[in-house]
Amino acid sequence: MRRRDLLAGLGAAGLGAASLVRPARAAGPQVHPQAYRRGNGADPETLDPHKTSTLAEATILLDLYEGLSAYGPDGSLGPGAAEGWTTSADGLTWTFRLRPDGRWSNGDAVVADDFVHGFRRMLDPATGAKYASVLAPVRNAQAVNRGAMPVDAVGVAAPDPLTVVIQLEQPTPYFVELMTHQASTPVHRPSLARFGEAFTRPGNLVSNGAYLLRDFSPNDRITAIRNPHYREAGRVAIPQVEYIPTPDLAAAVRRFAAGEIDSLDDLPADQVRSLKSRFGDAVVLNPALGVLALMVNVRKRPLDDARVRRALSLALDREFLAEAVWGETMLPAYSLTPAGLDNALPPPTMPGRDLSPLEREDAAVALLREAGYGPGAKPLAVELRTNITDNNRNTMVAIADLWRPLNVTTSFAATDAKTHFAYLRDGGPFDLARMSWIADYADPHNFLFLVESDNDGFNSGRYASPAYDALMREAARETDLEARARILYRAEELFLADLPWIPLLHYRHKHLIGPRLRGFVPNLRGVSPTRWLSLA
Repeated sequence: MRRRDLLAGLGAAGLGAASLVRPARAAGPQVHPQAYRRGNGADPETLDPHKTSTLAEATILLDLYEGLSAYGPDGSLGPGAAEGWTTSADGLTWTFRLRPDGRWSNGDAVVADDFVHGFRRMLDPATGAKYASVLAPVRNAQAVNRGAMPVDAVGVAAPDPLTVVIQLEQPTPYFVELMTHQASTPVHRPSLARFGEAFTRPGNLVSNGAYLLRDFSPNDRITAIRNPHYREAGRVAIPQVEYIPTPDLAAAVRRFAAGEIDSLDDLPADQVRSLKSRFGDAVVLNPALGVLALMVNVRKRPLDDARVRRALSLALDREFLAEAVWGETMLPAYSLTPAGLDNALPPPTMPGRDLSPLEREDAAVALLREAGYGPGAKPLAVELRTNITDNNRNTMVAIADLWRPLNVTTSFAATDAKTHFAYLRDGGPFDLARMSWIADYADPHNFLFLVESDNDGFNSGRYASPAYDALMREAARETDLEARARILYRAEELFLADLPWIPLLHYRHKHLIGPRLRGFVPNLRGVSPTRWLSLA
């Protein structure tokens, strides 16, 4: 009861009720009676597929462009611009055969050189691509992106107009999914040469996906229409899609209720219960490829003691955090990786998963006493760093309350998200810091690589385990997927024993699906290309 009283006293503002972003304007008149009005988070910074970095941009680009592979209606992977592919026995050479009827939105043929130039542009350091790391498995990609090799050294070739051959540095079983990402999109070279940086403007942008860009009205909507030259244009049911920025989620829900928006891909966490009561099955929650965790500075005493880290983890009531703080929009996390990943065994769970909250608290007290801290001993003082949102603030306050019976005193340091993550990336001192990760591909590697000792970009807690690194290297060399899955499972067991990050919650996708929309299938990847949808 005390924990729930705490949350009740956090303030009447409501989680996510405030916004620093100007709310979207009311919808204007529909240009097309069968337009799909898609709530989409925020206006994109850019529609250059090689310079984007946000989910809102990715949603639009998934409709405008098509990679060598593509997502099906249920988020499954299948052929895209390529009709098929083969892989060499060592897993290092992938040969993609393009569809002979592939066309750009101006009618030009899509050819293999378009993909070669796309990869080179993405990895050219002059492009400044934020997602260049997606192509890291490609031979020489990292060296090219660092400027250590010329762009034509990238391991991608076009032996003929319909064949793309890609050489990899090491076996990469999730490589097919990387080929759906906007980082791997082709380039229409004539329009890029003609318009330069302005090639993404309406009227200039030539794309190869099911839709083409028609209009961009900042703070209002982006409009795309069916691409008449797309190879399956006759099977694309929705002729027009309007991507409506929805930075203020409470306002977006009101627009949905008024019939001005057909779907939302995010919801205010504090309103989920009331929304389920109000809209019933229109509220769709399903697991996502993401984790929220506390990153631990394992080089700082006493957090360098695994007993201390385990004690802090054991004392956390993850069910309470998921239900009371996050309004059931998150799931309790007892592993780093979420369930349902490709090429994986069911994830291991951290010790203490089967204990009751009181039993976990007793086990945590015992561990802390062994380390010289806890009730009746020296208090443990820690600082929690976080980026500022209502949900994050409430989560950190709740965690501090859960640690209080362990004689842990907690202080807080909060900044905006940009400052928070830059501080961690640049090596600023900390005790424990909020860390979240949304995976780019559905493979356990995309979570486990985060704490490899040489991952300077994300391993800010400076975890260094030779045994863990050796397992990750072994998995990288393994071409047998079942054997690889067992190796990665052992790596995660090591992670859960050491706890360089303390997993808290796994993300859930949060949707509102209007009565007009047909064909939406919730899936772990959270993708729903418009080409598979229809309107009643």
